Amino acid sequence: MQLKIFFKKALPHIIALALFTIIALIYFYPVLEGKVLYTNDGTVAYNSASEIRNFREKYGEEPLWTNAMFGGMPAFLISVKYYGNLLIHIDHLLKIMKLPLAPLFLTMAGFYLMLLLFKVDYRLAIAGAIAYGLSSYFIIIIGAGHNTKAFAIAYMAPVIGSVWYSYRKNIIKGSLLLAFFLSLQLLSNHPQIVYYTFFSVLILILTELVFSLKTDTLMPFIKKSLILIIPVLLAAGMNFSSLYTTYEYGKYSIRGKSDLITHGSKPAKGLNKEYATQWSYGIDETFTLLIPEFKGGANRPFDEKSETVKMLKLNKASQYVSSFHRYWGTQPWTDGPVYVGAIVVFLFVMGLVLVKGPVKWWLAIATLTSVMLAWGKNFMPLTDLFFNYFPGYNKFRAVTMILVIAEFCMPLLAIIALRDIFEEKVTRKEIIKAVKIGAGITGGIALLFLLIPGIAGSFISPSEQGGQLPLWLTGALKKDRIQLLRTDAFRTLIFIILSAAVIIAFVNKKIKKEYSVAVITVLFIFDMFPVNKRYLNNSRFVARSSVQKMALPSQADLSIMKDTTVFRVLNLTVSPFNDASTSRFHKSIGGYHGAKLKRYNELIDSVLYPEILRFTNLMQQSNPYPFIDSAMMKLNGINMLNTKYIIVNPDMPPLSNPYARGNAWFAEKIIFVQNANEELSATGKSDIIKNAVIDDRFREFISSSLSEITEGDTIYMKSYKPNELVYFSITSGDRLAVFSEIYYPAGWKAYIDGNEVPIIKANYVLRALVIPAGNHEIKFIFRPSSYYTGEKISLASSVVFILLIAGFLVYSVWKKSS
Repeated sequence: MQLKIFFKKALPHIIALALFTIIALIYFYPVLEGKVLYTNDGTVAYNSASEIRNFREKYGEEPLWTNAMFGGMPAFLISVKYYGNLLIHIDHLLKIMKLPLAPLFLTMAGFYLMLLLFKVDYRLAIAGAIAYGLSSYFIIIIGAGHNTKAFAIAYMAPVIGSVWYSYRKNIIKGSLLLAFFLSLQLLSNHPQIVYYTFFSVLILILTELVFSLKTDTLMPFIKKSLILIIPVLLAAGMNFSSLYTTYEYGKYSIRGKSDLITHGSKPAKGLNKEYATQWSYGIDETFTLLIPEFKGGANRPFDEKSETVKMLKLNKASQYVSSFHRYWGTQPWTDGPVYVGAIVVFLFVMGLVLVKGPVKWWLAIATLTSVMLAWGKNFMPLTDLFFNYFPGYNKFRAVTMILVIAEFCMPLLAIIALRDIFEEKVTRKEIIKAVKIGAGITGGIALLFLLIPGIAGSFISPSEQGGQLPLWLTGALKKDRIQLLRTDAFRTLIFIILSAAVIIAFVNKKIKKEYSVAVITVLFIFDMFPVNKRYLNNSRFVARSSVQKMALPSQADLSIMKDTTVFRVLNLTVSPFNDASTSRFHKSIGGYHGAKLKRYNELIDSVLYPEILRFTNLMQQSNPYPFIDSAMMKLNGINMLNTKYIIVNPDMPPLSNPYARGNAWFAEKIIFVQNANEELSATGKSDIIKNAVIDDRFREFISSSLSEITEGDTIYMKSYKPNELVYFSITSGDRLAVFSEIYYPAGWKAYIDGNEVPIIKANYVLRALVIPAGNHEIKFIFRPSSYYTGEKISLASSVVFILLIAGFLVYSVWKKSS
């Protein structure tokens, strides 16, 4: 009997999860044909983690370091498995459908659960979950391969819902839910989305504080707030290893403080503001929340039927068809707009009129703040305020990402408004008024752009302005983009009218609640599905064999792979510092990562990139080969990184660099410098084959007994693992050895004959050791305590959480039976 009751209660939720599965399968149905979604960032991530993955498979442990990118860097934000958090097994179970199905399913399921916490009927919760899950940005990032971001977003709704439930319903259940879902979100390892989740929660807490002051319930609010610290600490504890390593690495990455001082100013903290705001939403571009292709959609060419393509062909300029895109906003480029949905925006505006209490103000304030912060460089007063004074805000780039808050808040308020309507918590008069205001504002905006599209702007992107394009081309571009705007404005208007009609019909008793919810659900699907298919459709899926073929090494790669020694490669057939394909087969001096080491990034800007530019200019000459040898000799930075091969053509053998310095060498002279600026400048100019540039802070570690190099002095690499490097030296006196390995003090230890010795920073990014006379084994081992100590804390916290869950379940059963 009890099982029958349980099944009856669970059936609606089983139906909901089944529907979410069906929707995910319908959207991504090529996976049923054995095809895979090919994504650029997914490929980048796979290539970046190649050495890590191979090591893990061979040795069954985490290397925690890789030399495959940027000369060498920690693996924490590339690929590391954190076994201490026991919830990783539940996380794997929840992702059983794999990519790309899992993130879409979990996003809908997470929002559905949150709506249940808000006491929304399961049928309406299904509708809301579908509307939320199909928000265009979530689909676009799946198509881009931003997998960690997609999963972090999937857990965002239940995290926030758990906080609200703790304040308004049950603090114990809410706290346990918060610890569970926050731990899973942290496990996704996307700090920026977690940051925005906490930002949303902060606004929620502030509105709850104001509400408690107004209702004289301040003490219960304070008690609940203090209790909520426990699940947050517990979730952080379960993820302590990943949080600690990320925090530790952040200090040395481009997110951290630079040692360089510019024009007497203080060292920079966080990201460069111009870099962080490079992707900023245009203020008028915000209309894409309501009208998807308000700014043309994505950076993709026009189709054959467009006026632009016709005019280009007519004027014998067909070769430029791919140069002109539909998108004409101010962002450098975009895969697609942030489209929340015409119906959602309409219902959101209705919610601002209908919904009472702090929840409305929380969602309204959070939405408005996130939109204004997404404007970035287009609204610098607010951006400067947050960038300079809001803790951690300056650590993240692409400020447009904060629109995930609006994408969460708007459908939530929309569904709460529908809940109040269908449960008759508001009067007919209030509903009619809200419909008029909501439809009047949103439908009026759509109608205005439909009738007078010219008020949207010039329809010419910033890169196309300046009078450089012929009038016939600008005219064609404008005509096509105006048509895109008018088409979408019309479809937006239609969906607003249809959804308003459903609500009016319900209010007038023309249609029952169940049918009203069903129709709204269908409208959500018909609104969102076609728009998303513009940016992620079946054409993006390819046969698995095709992906494997694309991953095959080139002739240049095969030639290099015959060399079994340890060295680095420079690939000039790609953008060296914005491409990770080289890292799939080789140890690259370049790569692609959003948080590379700051010192290495500074070396790229000041030394490596200028050297590469000079070398590529030489290679473009009609007959560069007589000058290549002398040119290679001058590649100081590239040579000190032991760059043995340079790829100039993937179908030909690479250039062999005879001046690559090797794995280690003895410095003939030490150049002491006073600060990072002098150190970087000297590294770029000095003869690193003979000299070592050392910051004066390391002088105490350098023995005064160093003597000149004599014949027979040698040092060579005995064995290589990314986290363990072994060398052997033979010298007649004390020497300073420089190693072509990246200096990173948080985890690397050096040992000479088993005795630990201090590692000296040399040539701005490399390591150096004082080697005593005689024959010695030298070993570098990467064993960061942040990971290993963190794993113990994560395991202990996981056990505590499991015991709390078990205790709560036992208590619940005992309470029911007593």
